[in-house]
Amino acid sequence: MTRRPLLSLLPILALFAVAPGLAAPLKILAFDDSSCKTWLQSKDDPELRLQHIAWARGFLSGHNYANQSRQVTDVSSGTIELYITRYCKDKPAGQFIDAAYRMSDEYSGRGAPITR
Repeated sequence: MTRRPLLSLLPILALFAVAPGLAAPLKILAFDDSSCKTWLQSKDDPELRLQHIAWARGFLSGHNYANQSRQVTDVSSGTIELYITRYCKDKPAGQFIDAAYRMSDEYSGRGAPITR
């Protein structure tokens, strides 16, 4: 008789197993063109470069809000600019917003990439 209640729980348990796969994909609000090529070209457009850095600072602040036990230390805009420039020179076909992900990994002591 104890088998019957357990069998009736199987559909519910199956939902819990599938539920993580049903999560909506992460949406990152960024720029129309977030390529490293655009980042490297923005060196000659100080206004655009400042917008990119401000976005990265906001992203890192968002990381801190969501991961209060693993916060990114206070970093300067110059440090962010150098980090993203180095990333984009290493990965010219990449996205400069991915540099912000990696920076949040490295500067928070997280050590593991953010999965997205």
